[in-house]
Amino acid sequence: MNTRISALGRGIAIGSHGRAILKGAAAAALTFAALGTVSALWDNPFFVRMTAVAGWELPALVVMSAFSGLYIAVRRPVCSVRRAGIGGVTGFIGIACPTCNKVLMLLFGSEFLLMWFDPIRPLISALGIALLAIASWHELRARRADAADPTQLEYPK
Repeated sequence: MNTRISALGRGIAIGSHGRAILKGAAAAALTFAALGTVSALWDNPFFVRMTAVAGWELPALVVMSAFSGLYIAVRRPVCSVRRAGIGGVTGFIGIACPTCNKVLMLLFGSEFLLMWFDPIRPLISALGIALLAIASWHELRARRADAADPTQLEYPK
């Protein structure tokens, strides 16, 4: 089941694996651009960051985007999205500006956020990345099991 994609006037046939790779790469790029812009890791006309960008935030965004793209590339039609969703939200909260989040600001106040929440943001980001990695690993294993010969997976009668 090949799909033809037109590139510079020529049709290039790609299979389902190629489509999955393209979809995963597009998801990774979109995740990187969207979350980096919303969390104001770089100057942009839409959002202004109230605190300085730490040195670990951009690499964390790159890793989180890569795992998001991997998850999108390998996910099956019937899958558990909860772990990947929680990982993405947790990772975003970890890299985002602590005082720019209006919900956190209303719930906890700026003093709490800067004194207690800001120092643990790398851990929160790492937790989000770990959840995305686990979700991607789980989907890779499930995809391999689906592709295996079903007679090898049956118990003897």
